[in-house]
Amino acid sequence: MSKKVDYKKDYKHLYLPKTLPEIVEVPKMPFFKVSGSGDPNGKEFTKATEALYSLSYAVRMSYKSDDVPAGYYEYTVFPLEGVWDLLDRSKPATDKSNFKYTIMIRQPDFLTEKGFERFLETTMSKRPNPYLEKVRFEQEEDGLSCQMMHIGSFDDEPESFARMEAYCIEHGFIRASKIHREIYLSDPRKTETAKLKTVLRFPVHNISEK
Repeated sequence: MSKKVDYKKDYKHLYLPKTLPEIVEVPKMPFFKVSGSGDPNGKEFTKATEALYSLSYAVRMSYKSDDVPAGYYEYTVFPLEGVWDLLDRSKPATDKSNFKYTIMIRQPDFLTEKGFERFLETTMSKRPNPYLEKVRFEQEEDGLSCQMMHIGSFDDEPESFARMEAYCIEHGFIRASKIHREIYLSDPRKTETAKLKTVLRFPVHNISEK
């Protein structure tokens, strides 16, 4: 087994940015995904998150099985991420029942579609969860983006997004979409709200190229 891959060290620029806005190029990566809508504090979001983690840990621990995936290497399970939008843009962004989301967990590059189907079947038999049936295995590429580390309550994110948009304008970029990504580095059940760490990211265009 090769050396362990740790996203906090090997992909630090994507998962541990500074608390100041910056422009980055985000490559294509494989993910397990589940899409839904409504308040993320509800049971649906929780069950979808559990499905993603149970499947992700099945892949991570597969080196102990009789059928180890080709190219397997040891790694740290990646954090939960979410791409967020609104069902109805005429409603305020503070209305959580109006949220539309795709939550996801990045996967190692040795995982194949055939491997996904195998792990899905095994996980469904061992840890039944109706949301496992909704999990997709897909590639995602954010491309040119603005990002920063947000520390504190999720409800205070608009302030960080305002800083990011101002930074973009100052440096010749413009936000390309109202959709944004969040990467959750803290467990809100175990972390003080004021200390929560969340990577915020949205796609941008270079103004000179538009």
